[in-house]
Amino acid sequence: MDVLKAIHTRRTIFKFRPGGVPKEVIEKIFEAGLWAPNHHLTEPWRFVVLGEQTKEKLARRYAEIQEAKAAEGASDEAKGILKEAGYAKFMSKPTIVAVACLQDGDEVKNREDYAAACCAMQNVQLAAWAEGVGMQWSTGPITLEKNTYDALDINADKEYIIGFFYTGYPDEIPEPRRKPLDEVMSWTD
Repeated sequence: MDVLKAIHTRRTIFKFRPGGVPKEVIEKIFEAGLWAPNHHLTEPWRFVVLGEQTKEKLARRYAEIQEAKAAEGASDEAKGILKEAGYAKFMSKPTIVAVACLQDGDEVKNREDYAAACCAMQNVQLAAWAEGVGMQWSTGPITLEKNTYDALDINADKEYIIGFFYTGYPDEIPEPRRKPLDEVMSWTD
């Protein structure tokens, strides 16, 4: 797929067909991340593919987070529905890959490394799309918790989890929504 076509047609995918993405395909698309620009060739990105046990553990925690969003005074039944929906949502993501970046320098280096890791993430998404694989870049409380860092063997003192890539073959592709260029670009004299 031509790079401009991949850029213009790629969409965030929220609904996936059942079944994970084969290891060889995951490796191929994440290899594209290695070619992202990064200042001083720090290569700060780290990718962790969740195995089934880790996915199950984090799904249970995600369910608890969703349950805690219940309105004050909500019934146990309402809380249970939120919890079950949270668990089902997390488990519905066929393949989950955590993306972290090194954060072991001064403020400027850390910002540069974060930006580089985000560039790697865009490369990964475009490579995935070219292979017919969809992704959703997700953040939120679960990506910030110490238990998540521990489950993924990520050192929170030296790395920052940017988010999870929910990855799979698209079941539904959303329509595009973008502002026209003239709304976001200006020119100076």
